[in-house]
Amino acid sequence: MLKKFSLFFLSVLFSSIGFSQTTLSGIIKDTTSNKFVKNAVVALISQPDSILIAFTRTNEDGYYLLKNLRPGLHSLLVTHPQFADYIEDITVQTGGEVMATVAVTPKSKLLEEVIVKSGSPIRIKGDTTIYTADSFKVSANANVEELLKRMPGIQVDKNGQIKAMGETVEKVLVDGEEFFGDDPGMAVKNLRADAVKEVQVFKKQSDQAAFTGIDDGQSQQTINLKLKDDKKKGYFGKIDAAGGLQNSINNRFNTNLLFSSFKGKRKLSAFLLNGNTGQDGLNWEDNQKFGDNSGFNVSFDDEGGMMFMYNGAGSDEEPYLNAENGFMTNINAGLSYSNKYKEANNLSFSPKFNSQQYNNISRSFTQSQFLDSIFRENTTTDSKIDRQNVKLNAAYDIKLDSNNSIKFTLAASAFEIASTEQRSGITLGELGNFKNTAERNLRINSEKQTLNSNILFKHKFSKNRRTLSINADFNILNSNADNILTSQNTAYENGSATFLQNINQLRNIDRSTNALSTRIVYTEPLSKKYSMELGYELSRNSGTNNQTTLEYSNVTQKFEILVDSLTNNFDQTITTHKPSFKINYASKKIKFNFGTGVGLTDFDFIDKTTQQAYVRNFTNFFPQALMTYTYKGNRNLRFNYNGNTRQPTLNQLQPLANNTDLFNQYIGNPDLKQSFSNNFNVSHNSYDFIKDRWMYQSARFSTTSNAITNNRILDLSNGKTTIQPINTNGNYNMGFYGGIGMKIKKLDLRIDGGQNVNYSRFADVIQSRVSYANNLSAGFNLSISKSKEKKYDVYIQNDFNYNKNQSTVSGSSSFYTNTLNSTVRVYYKKVWSVFTDYNFFSRPATPQFNQSLNNHLWNARLERTFKKDEFTAYVSIRDILNQNIGIERSFYSNTITEVRNDRLQRYWMLGFTWNFKNKTATATPVENQP
Repeated sequence: MLKKFSLFFLSVLFSSIGFSQTTLSGIIKDTTSNKFVKNAVVALISQPDSILIAFTRTNEDGYYLLKNLRPGLHSLLVTHPQFADYIEDITVQTGGEVMATVAVTPKSKLLEEVIVKSGSPIRIKGDTTIYTADSFKVSANANVEELLKRMPGIQVDKNGQIKAMGETVEKVLVDGEEFFGDDPGMAVKNLRADAVKEVQVFKKQSDQAAFTGIDDGQSQQTINLKLKDDKKKGYFGKIDAAGGLQNSINNRFNTNLLFSSFKGKRKLSAFLLNGNTGQDGLNWEDNQKFGDNSGFNVSFDDEGGMMFMYNGAGSDEEPYLNAENGFMTNINAGLSYSNKYKEANNLSFSPKFNSQQYNNISRSFTQSQFLDSIFRENTTTDSKIDRQNVKLNAAYDIKLDSNNSIKFTLAASAFEIASTEQRSGITLGELGNFKNTAERNLRINSEKQTLNSNILFKHKFSKNRRTLSINADFNILNSNADNILTSQNTAYENGSATFLQNINQLRNIDRSTNALSTRIVYTEPLSKKYSMELGYELSRNSGTNNQTTLEYSNVTQKFEILVDSLTNNFDQTITTHKPSFKINYASKKIKFNFGTGVGLTDFDFIDKTTQQAYVRNFTNFFPQALMTYTYKGNRNLRFNYNGNTRQPTLNQLQPLANNTDLFNQYIGNPDLKQSFSNNFNVSHNSYDFIKDRWMYQSARFSTTSNAITNNRILDLSNGKTTIQPINTNGNYNMGFYGGIGMKIKKLDLRIDGGQNVNYSRFADVIQSRVSYANNLSAGFNLSISKSKEKKYDVYIQNDFNYNKNQSTVSGSSSFYTNTLNSTVRVYYKKVWSVFTDYNFFSRPATPQFNQSLNNHLWNARLERTFKKDEFTAYVSIRDILNQNIGIERSFYSNTITEVRNDRLQRYWMLGFTWNFKNKTATATPVENQP
């Protein structure tokens, strides 16, 4: 009765509007049985606003008729409980219109897929969302990144990071193959948009999970760029050169050369970057490498440390380098080659070279409260770094026959580093009295070589889902460093110097590590829906760590006096046996598995210098459970649990002696116990491509028993801090994040928003007293974008974050930050355009920092294109207001820190770009590929 009344009401409503007798009719048919489909719902939806215009059901002959329609562009939707949904864009004309027969596919053949007529902009195939590239208009020389920005459900932020359906994209493939190895940004920033046929978005499982069909929880949000057939025969590229004469800083320059050539299955690409504006690479995961990001973020570390920052620390052998701060000149070059032979064997390799010359002056202020005492430390560090590295990634995948395959992968690298660091520090008491002073000059010359190789053999038995795989890894790491340390350290008591130490030493560190592991996995089907996985892994890790320290002799003027306390010779061997099992269930909507692994570890450590041996045995547990409920196409609910045991590291048990920083010493604890963590996560994702709306939510909780926490002991007389790891309990962490995005079609406006809440409690140990610190952070972000081809592009985003830290030691503190950024491009007569981006960073004063810290970053670029956008001339100005500052502020337990770094400020450049490509070739007919 309700359905009849609804149909009657709709027909009266549409008739009363007074539309002409515009009709739409047709027939719905089953593609497999060639029979008519009765009782299928046929609906017509208005495209601009997704309003239902009319609907009906098919009769016994599969026939439908829609009357009193509104002319215009609409979507035709066909649904039936036993068939996959069908979507097609149609234009309804005034009068009667008869559609061609619509063919639908049973869900038994194609589970919950949305079938879309060829040429439609979006279609869903299983778990894959497919965009037809030519349906989204971009400028003539646009790259793939610009194409992705116009696709619903995909967001690209100003740093180049991509999110699809609310999840961060971790991998970009070209025709199913990696492009420049582990550098996904190469594809989206340097492939031309007009070379792409389709953009496919899906969750890429690990090689092991894809082979066995048992989800191991190791998936990555992935974009695959499927190239047009005619673009696989030819070349394209870009040459971009820019420079500018500066008054107060060195002249700025950038030179970029990019080239790609495709021929069938063979892909060849190369790049060469050279400049001194901070541009270091093409990987979006390093936000600073293009010199564009002056962004601000708030984070917690694993021990609950709260930081709001613009930038780390490096080891003695490899100093830390942040391209965002300081000044850098770099050369970055690479080559990527891949080919498929006989449709079965795949070969790819990618060599890369990088050279960097870097210098930076860093000034830091640290205030620490220990019981009733307050200490303030001021330091200045002048760093100069010169380093080069060569990397090679290669893979060869061989399909032996229909049941057997083997894949070889190799990654090798070599580094050379030369650096100098001059550091000057003063520590004062609460009343301004001297506690200690330190002057240090550290010179490092180091070399490092790595080799990582893997062999994966896969075999399928004749029985479906019965498989065997063998995975072997072999890794080598060798490093050698010569460090010359010259320092002068003075300790004070009651204003008088009580201790003076002068150091002039040469330290040689020679380390070598070899690791070999083999894992065998066997899967057995137990029933139609159940299967079992049995695994066994054997790994052996052996290494040597030799450190020799020589004091400078004033007599011979050579480094030749052996310092026994700073000379060590360690050997270690770690052997682990890890059996595991897993039960898996898979149905149309529900997939889950659960199981556990047990790691039996023998840890043998020998100090050859003292002839002391440390023998320890660990039993590690790795329980896990995973469930995915796909309640509707492209909508799923996922639950994940894993538990893991963490054993103390060698450095935590017995660290190598190091006197680089006399007043901050780290000592080991041989009595440390292993810790165990329980981690829970539940997430939900949905995407409605008809309404162009996505949504995601995720909640997590983790707790750790016997957590390894640092005990900080301070000598109140001279400010010397000694740090030793200990075990603590009562640590946990929880959080929630979510987001929603949609397009308002009437306004042609896209809105995206997200929120997050995190709370953590961790043990804080000072002077061997255990207290607890509680941290709360909450944030919200909102972005709006609107564009019109060759007219304008506008993007505005705001991020707000609130943080609160409460500790029994340092009391309570809270602060908030806000970041507003916008980008605007306006075109004039299609060949002229002005691009500008503006960022405002707001950091109000806090009880710890009594001054607010706000700054504005404004950049602009004017360009003119020629010869159908093949050539571009431009002038750009960076940091127009000269407010680009490098600031890091952090809160950790009883310590607050502020670090100020050098930062490349206002400069201008004049540039010219040539986007070249061969004439479009006629596509050679090829067979359809899956």
